[in-house]
Amino acid sequence: MRAETQNLVEEIKQSVRLLRRHLDVDAAQRRLAELNKESEDPNFWNDSSRAQRLMRERDALEDQLGSIGRMEQALEDNLTLIELGEAEKDEATVAEAEAELKKLKAEVARRELEALLSGEADANDCYLEVHAGAGGTESNDWAGMLLRMYVRWAEQHGYKVDWLEESEGEGAGIKSATVQIKGRNAYGWLKSENGVHRLVRISPFDSNARRHTSFASVVVYPVVDDRINIEINEADVRMEVMRSGGAGGQHVNKTESAVRLIHEPSGIVVKCQQDRSQHRNRAMAWDMLRAKLFEIEVKKREDKAAADQAAKTDIGWGHQIRSYVLQPYQMVKDLRTGVSTSNTGGVLDGDLDEFMQAALAQKAFGGGPGQIEDVE
Repeated sequence: MRAETQNLVEEIKQSVRLLRRHLDVDAAQRRLAELNKESEDPNFWNDSSRAQRLMRERDALEDQLGSIGRMEQALEDNLTLIELGEAEKDEATVAEAEAELKKLKAEVARRELEALLSGEADANDCYLEVHAGAGGTESNDWAGMLLRMYVRWAEQHGYKVDWLEESEGEGAGIKSATVQIKGRNAYGWLKSENGVHRLVRISPFDSNARRHTSFASVVVYPVVDDRINIEINEADVRMEVMRSGGAGGQHVNKTESAVRLIHEPSGIVVKCQQDRSQHRNRAMAWDMLRAKLFEIEVKKREDKAAADQAAKTDIGWGHQIRSYVLQPYQMVKDLRTGVSTSNTGGVLDGDLDEFMQAALAQKAFGGGPGQIEDVE
């Protein structure tokens, strides 16, 4: 076996050992058995919120235990292929197995970072808002492109996307939109996308084919569950109802089912038009409001509220976290981590893992990507 491959194998083995230790596999297996037994109780679903929480915990444990088993098996299988290939002098088989080991290393690295998602709400679903900056059609179109990028990322990772609110742009794109992304660690991964995103391109809306710069902001906040208590004084909240806008058929123009809540002390505004029922839209809007207030408290505890608020309030120069340049050259660069790629098409089609992993590693280690601490 080549020295480079041997080093790769040792790195993978060490990472898997650290993941097993971080998870505490024996304890996780015992807890999974307890949850499986409890879920078989005929009265399990009498308390639906508790049942859902326990089922999420069970699914998370199954995923973590299953992923470690799959990675260990993949490592063993590819080592066997290398041995067979070398014995038979089959270079193609060896090369294929080495390529699979490199993919396995990338998966292990992602799992290492995912193990660091231990914030109070990192495992939760999340809301993602996109708002167009100044610039009319240009910025509206860019906001629509950004929203599609995140929906594609979510779909590629097996997350479910619910559309809650959308305000169409004039001529193209959107002025704003809110979606809910459902799946384990959705907030943990997406929270690093908070901020202003800048696009540079030859405008398809400019007859003179001039280069334009557009801005849009992204706001991500977690869905709060019954483990997180957020108290809101209803007297501080003003509710407005209106006709739904955007796509949705004839119904949206006939009934005032959309709901907007304004939290007077903080100035937070949320809107929901997902359902035909005003009652259900109101309930969802209250969930969104609680989630936003929780996010503010988390930011305060992390002493980041000032910087994050500055990024959200001015959608323009000096506040962007990432630049997407399509002309005169092609480059996407994250201004916080320095990560860049020329594969602009892939990024706009949802290939965001490299950026998210770098941001998480930077926060966890204060620098580049690292590993879970190996502590006895």
